[in-house]
Amino acid sequence: MDTEASQRARIAAYTRWSRTPDAASATAPARRAFDLRFEREVDPDGLLPLDVRQTLVERARKAYFARLAYASAKARRRRR
Repeated sequence: MDTEASQRARIAAYTRWSRTPDAASATAPARRAFDLRFEREVDPDGLLPLDVRQTLVERARKAYFARLAYASAKARRRRR
């Protein structure tokens, strides 16, 4: 069941994105910041070769989303 606040937020989000012709470029800075988080996590000193760093970043990102999926499934089980 939606609360009034979540309904207002949904309306605001739909309105914002209805006025943005290129969503990919609008969200690019946020995606880059998200990726930098993983780069700092796997190579805080920036010493690894680029190809190795990219591989580790991809693995760290997959682990992050796997943890989110696990937590989500666990929460769904608890609600049942």
